[in-house]
Amino acid sequence: MSFEIKDKDLLGRIGKLKTKSCTVETPLLFPVINPSIQLVPPQKLKDIFGFEAVITNAYILKKRFENKPITQGLHKFLDFNGAVMTDSGAYQILVYGEVEVNQPEIVGYQEQIGSDIATILDIPTGWKITQEQATTTVKETLKRAKVFFKTKTRDDILWVGPVQGGRHLDLVAKSAAEMSKLPFQIHALGSPTEVMENYRFDVLTDMILTAKKHLPPERPLHLFGAGHPIMFSLAVALGCDLFDSAAYALYARENRYMTENGTWRVSELDYFPCQCPKCSTLTPQEVMAKPQKERETFLAEHNLYVCMAELRRVKQAIKDGRLWEYTQMRTHTHPALFTALKKLENHTDFIEEHSPASKKSGLFFYNHVDLARPQVTHYRKRLQERYSPPEKSRLLLLVPQTRKKPFHKAHEFKIVKQVSKRLGEELTGKIHICFYAAPFGVIPIELDEIYPLSQHEITLPLDQETINYVANQTAEYIRQQRYEKVVLLHDTEQWGNSVKTQCSKACRKKNVTFEAVNSTAEGSKNILTRLEMILRKHLSE
Repeated sequence: MSFEIKDKDLLGRIGKLKTKSCTVETPLLFPVINPSIQLVPPQKLKDIFGFEAVITNAYILKKRFENKPITQGLHKFLDFNGAVMTDSGAYQILVYGEVEVNQPEIVGYQEQIGSDIATILDIPTGWKITQEQATTTVKETLKRAKVFFKTKTRDDILWVGPVQGGRHLDLVAKSAAEMSKLPFQIHALGSPTEVMENYRFDVLTDMILTAKKHLPPERPLHLFGAGHPIMFSLAVALGCDLFDSAAYALYARENRYMTENGTWRVSELDYFPCQCPKCSTLTPQEVMAKPQKERETFLAEHNLYVCMAELRRVKQAIKDGRLWEYTQMRTHTHPALFTALKKLENHTDFIEEHSPASKKSGLFFYNHVDLARPQVTHYRKRLQERYSPPEKSRLLLLVPQTRKKPFHKAHEFKIVKQVSKRLGEELTGKIHICFYAAPFGVIPIELDEIYPLSQHEITLPLDQETINYVANQTAEYIRQQRYEKVVLLHDTEQWGNSVKTQCSKACRKKNVTFEAVNSTAEGSKNILTRLEMILRKHLSE
C-alpha cells in the first residue's frame, strides 16, 4: 500500500491512497452500493458526481448473488471502474445479532470477488452495552484480527483492521493499541453509527481521538457510517480520512433533502437552497408532484452533489490552512456538533503535536473555544520551554493589547515609548516590556512580529473565558520568570480586574513587588507622569 500525504491542517490530511485498481484522493467518501435497490447507477457516481470509490456489503453479495460477483469480478458486477471497498457484515451483526457466515468464509469471499479494500468480520460494540460486554467485543475482534493473517491469501487487497470499544474509551485505547501492532493497511473506528444516530458527537469526538492517539499516523482511518455533510469538516479535523454512508439514498426514500447545514423534508421547503444541476431546474413543489421513484432518484442525486461539494470545501479549507475556521462555522449548525468542538480542549497537546506550526495566512479567533487551536497551545508550550527574558531585565512592564498589530507600532503604545525616552537608556535597559493579549497570553515585545502573534484577528469584546485564560497565562509567566518588580498598565474597560487579580496573586506568592496603573481612569498626560514616576521609583530601589 502507498498512502502519501500531500497537505495537512489540524489532524486532517489530503492524501493519495493507492489501491490495486486505482489511486484515490483522501478525504474520501464511499457511497454505499446495494445492487438490489440502487437508485443511482454506480458508474454514474464516478462519471457524473466525481466519486472515485464506492463500498458494498460482501455479506449481502454472498447471500443474494452467491457466485455471480466471483464469476464476473466485483468491478464488472457493479459496473464501476474505480476503487471498491467491501464491508464484511459487521453492521448486520450490530442490527440482527448474528450473520450466517464466519470469518474465514467472508474473508475468502472478498478475496475471490477482488475487493480493493476489504474488512475482517469484527464484532461491533453496541451503544448501550456494559463494560463487560464491550470487553468481549474487543477481545473477539482482536482474536479474529490475529487469526486473519494466518488465513488470508492475497497481498494486493488493502485490509481494514477495525477498532472496537464504543463509548468505553479505555477499551478503544486498548483495541487501537493492539490493532496497531498488526500489519493492517487501513484502520476503521467501529460502531459509531448508534453514537451518531443519538447525536452524541461529543462521545464520537473522544472515540476518534482516543483511537488516533494509539494508531500509526501513516495508516488512513475510516469512519463507518459518517455520510452526512453536516459533520464532514469535524470528522476530517479529527483525523478521519475515509467515510462511507447510504444516507444519500436512505434519506431520498423518506423525501429528505440534504444540505451542508442539516436536513429538510421536501414538503416543508418553498425554495431549494442549492444550485446543483438538479435543484436549479425544479421547485420543491414540482419535485413533490413527481412519481415516487423519480422523486427518490432526484433527491438521491441532489444529496450526492451536496456531499461532494462539501467534501471539496473541506479539502480547500485544508489547502488554505482554514480547517479550524471552517469547522468552527459548520459546527454552529447544530448544538450537538458545537458541543463536540468544545471537547477538543481536552486534546490540545495531541492536536498541536500533529498540526502544522505555520500557515499561509493569518488566523481568526471568535471565542474561548478557539483557545484549543494548536497555534495557541504551540505558543504557550514554546514560551514556557524555550524563552528567557533579556539578561539585564529587572522589571516587567505589562501593557494591554491594542487593536493594531504589531502592538508596539500602535498609537496607544506611544505612552510607553515616551516614558522610555524620558527614563533614558540605562534605566530602560532594565525594563522588559510584554503585552498581555488574547488569545496567546504574554507576548514579549521582541516576539511581537513573529507569526502568528501579529497575524490574527480576534472578536471584541472578549468573552470572560478568554479573559480568564490570558490572566492565568500572564500570572503563570510571572511565576516562571525572575523579575524583581512587576508593573501592570491596567485596562479595566477591556479586561476588568481578572489580569490585575491574577498578577497580584502571582507576585505575592513569589514575594515580588507589584503595582498597577489604571490606563482608563485618567488622561494620557497623567498616566505618562505617573508611570514614569513609578518606574523610576522601582528601578532606583
